[in-house]
Amino acid sequence: MHQFEVAQGFIEQCQAGGSAEALAHGFQRATEALGFRHFACCSHVDPLQPPRRAVMLHTYPKEWARLFSELEFFDIDPVLLRAARAQVPFFWDTATVAVDLSPPQQEIFHEARRYGLVRGYTVPIHSVHGPRDFRASCTVVPDSQQLSSAAYLAVQLMVPYMYEAATRDAAAKDPPPIQKPLSRRERQCLELAAQGKSDWVSSKILGLSERTVHNHVENAKRRLQVATRVQAVVHALAGQQISLGDVVRCESQPQPQPLFVVRARGKIAN
Repeated sequence: MHQFEVAQGFIEQCQAGGSAEALAHGFQRATEALGFRHFACCSHVDPLQPPRRAVMLHTYPKEWARLFSELEFFDIDPVLLRAARAQVPFFWDTATVAVDLSPPQQEIFHEARRYGLVRGYTVPIHSVHGPRDFRASCTVVPDSQQLSSAAYLAVQLMVPYMYEAATRDAAAKDPPPIQKPLSRRERQCLELAAQGKSDWVSSKILGLSERTVHNHVENAKRRLQVATRVQAVVHALAGQQISLGDVVRCESQPQPQPLFVVRARGKIAN
């Protein structure tokens, strides 16, 4: 029963709130009490240069984290690749992980052993609330090969609470920027851009000059603090400044008639 009391205590800490650093210390204490030497609750990214909102909490040796980053092991690590596909926890030395490895992947396990990272136990994380751009997992490394199955089950119970709390903390520290409201013309131009229409085509639809349409799109990019039209459309949709319904309605509007009609014999009529 001791293992589940440890897990329950940590879960209550997560439910009470707190910073990611405080929760990491609590998770470290809990896992050490269960008989584990190291843990890593992380997004599958560069450990030394994690992107915004990625989770990177671990007690691995600093030298190992530096090597993992410098050699870009995070792109080919068989444990991370397996965790991205798996639904249930696994040990590193299972057949699904440790067979058919490339030489660089074999080197990862060889180097990990040098730092005492042997026979880890990895819990895949597939959270609906976590950053969608990053896969994630949580690994613990035991002090002894004789730990009971209850210790591993306790870890499995704690991991979702740990990760959810860490992602909430990361989002709170880096909230999305507040968008400046777009003008009516800027919204119209982005709606047409979302359909793939050029500035010239948009100008004919809106009755503006091509240069004016271009300026409206550029102003929208500046307001949304993005570099490209695609990013502007995505951010405007995410900020609910334009909607897919608006885009569809614009697309269904009648197109302007050409100024000139070319007849069969090549004559041009007004």
